[in-house]
Amino acid sequence: MRPDDLKFTETHEWVRYNDKKKEAVIGITDYAVKQLSDLVHIELPKVGESIEQGAPFGEIESVKTVAELVAPISGKILEVNKEVSSDLDLLKDEPFEEGWLIKVKASDPSEIESLMSKKEYEEFLESAEEEEKEPDDTEDIDEDDFV
Repeated sequence: MRPDDLKFTETHEWVRYNDKKKEAVIGITDYAVKQLSDLVHIELPKVGESIEQGAPFGEIESVKTVAELVAPISGKILEVNKEVSSDLDLLKDEPFEEGWLIKVKASDPSEIESLMSKKEYEEFLESAEEEEKEPDDTEDIDEDDFV
């Protein structure tokens, strides 16, 4: 169950933002974890590094692919969840709690407004899944094509 207080990106990261502290906790969604399936490795930035909205801040590797982790907001890394690096099952079991990836001091809190609400994210997933079901080639094949 996705928490209501999170913001989401089209690249399946989530943000829990604390306006008083101007701090954000960032992770990847349950959907991303399910799509990647068998996780084998994660690479996260170091404390003190800066990240920029829309730019990669790390990688997550599964048996079938390597995916970039894309920063939902800009800021400076305050903390990295070392437990996730040693136990990737945390992402499967607790993607929105124990499975957080980094904590960031936001450099531009207004960036949060560009992210999707839980409802918008769920609608985004639904439309993405509908697109997958539709065949890419929508041209009608007519018999004249085989002459």
